[in-house]
Amino acid sequence: MVLFAARYCAADVSLSCQPSESVMTSYQTPARSSEAGVDVFGLSHKGLIRENNQDHFLVVRAARSLQTLFTNLTETQPGEAFEEAGYGLVVADGVGGEAAGEFASRRAIYTLLKLALHTSDWQFRWGAKERNNVLWRMKDRFRSVNEAMVRDAAAHASLNGMCTTMTAAVTYGNDAIIGHIGDSSAYLLHRGKLIRLTRDHTLGGRLVEEGTHAANDPLVLEYRSLLLQALGSREGECHPDVHNYLLQDSDQLLLCTNGLTDMVREADIESAMNSATSASFACRSLIDLALGNGGADNVTVIVARYSIRGN
Repeated sequence: MVLFAARYCAADVSLSCQPSESVMTSYQTPARSSEAGVDVFGLSHKGLIRENNQDHFLVVRAARSLQTLFTNLTETQPGEAFEEAGYGLVVADGVGGEAAGEFASRRAIYTLLKLALHTSDWQFRWGAKERNNVLWRMKDRFRSVNEAMVRDAAAHASLNGMCTTMTAAVTYGNDAIIGHIGDSSAYLLHRGKLIRLTRDHTLGGRLVEEGTHAANDPLVLEYRSLLLQALGSREGECHPDVHNYLLQDSDQLLLCTNGLTDMVREADIESAMNSATSASFACRSLIDLALGNGGADNVTVIVARYSIRGN
């Protein structure tokens, strides 16, 4: 396994019995993940008002690989590598006082990472069964993170009331699974159009969902930061949303905290992502937009751009 955190992703021989062409092809079937190129970057800023940054993020790459060192097989040369690889992206925005909020978001991501590292059977080459396993595990891990944070708060008075949002994505080839709780967000830029994949678990968000108020209603704006769900909730009150999506060539994923979405209109986010020539450029542009509009909160963004062959 290879992990990285992104701060701003013999001799020739004659065989007496030659295998049939169909058998040879089966040896050379490419990994589905190898058909997707991923340009990914992440960046976080404390903003212009807050004294500290309660946002945290993580980008990881997980791989199962085999590299040929020596061989006399005609179809495999020394140095040739075979690999299956996937990506994990996560943002978390802590709540609950300066120290507690910063601890909460960091603790949530570290706990999620630990759970992933202790999984004995990582799912590569997803079919329906493997995809369902990843969906189930995503939801179960959110709940496990919640339980760990509840225990921490009970053991340390200084952490009482702490909680955090968390939005996570796992992508493998053209498969994407999104897990979400709170008011951080995941978006898909598809064919130049920005599509929101998550909903805010806030009182303001619920008023909009129920159809009783418009998104720009003053009451919705007043209650848009009042969380109804977050990690650190009491047992039985943690209900993350988990969904899967199929990516297409040139699609982009954006994960961000509300320091971006509260400060920058979705139309401007869409324009910035369409104009960017790389994930790094997109992240910097989005952070600059949030700061330019006042930077009233910590702001964190992850952008992943996909090049998928055959799409």
